[in-house]
Amino acid sequence: MNTETYSFAVSGMSIEVVRKRIKNLHLGVYPPNGKVRVAAPLALTKDAIRLAVVERIVWIKRQKAKFEAQARQTEREMVTGETHYFQGRRYRLRVIEHTGRCTVMLQNKTTLHLFVRRTTSQARRQEILNDWYRRQLKDAATPLVAQWSAMLCVKKPEWGIRKMKTKWGSCNAQSRCLLLNLELAKKPFECLEYVIVHELAHLIERSHSDRFVALMDRLLPDWRSRRDILNSGPLAHEEWSCRW
Repeated sequence: MNTETYSFAVSGMSIEVVRKRIKNLHLGVYPPNGKVRVAAPLALTKDAIRLAVVERIVWIKRQKAKFEAQARQTEREMVTGETHYFQGRRYRLRVIEHTGRCTVMLQNKTTLHLFVRRTTSQARRQEILNDWYRRQLKDAATPLVAQWSAMLCVKKPEWGIRKMKTKWGSCNAQSRCLLLNLELAKKPFECLEYVIVHELAHLIERSHSDRFVALMDRLLPDWRSRRDILNSGPLAHEEWSCRW
């Protein structure tokens, strides 16, 4: 048996557990709703895992309370006056109807102009904005992937951008494919860099082992603060979470 997945309840909270081939137990509370997940060694019994969770119940409740108090955006209607984010900065959306090409432009670091035709639907407006986010994220990530691949002495992986609801990014060590969440276009540059380094580090250390943590400490000494910034910003309307 390589992995086992199950769940149990403690103090009215559901705890998700994955037992796999790792040396140490890892416990995390993740946005947007404070989901509790445990990664535990196969050798650790279910009773021991439950005890480890119970011993940290005060910390777990404190983390869940933080997520419950976190700001959340309402569903975007793609109309003038809405707030949208880009690279960690908040912008006011201004929708401008014209007969030319549909496009997006920034003005004075305060306003995001969305040029559309009069008949452009809400869904199409969102698609136009997402396409712009994708291009901006690609431009920002391309040099980072090359730079950190070289620093880690690994072959630069194939990589792409995708809308994901369960993680900020992923990197398959076998296929050597790196994927970044489109939502990262809305986050500060240092958060994007953290995710890229985190995922590329998995080409060397596949699990979140002590060796992986030590590697991250060496590569990005402030990675924990970057992770906190990443997870502390306003949450999008749709529910998705980070697995780290």
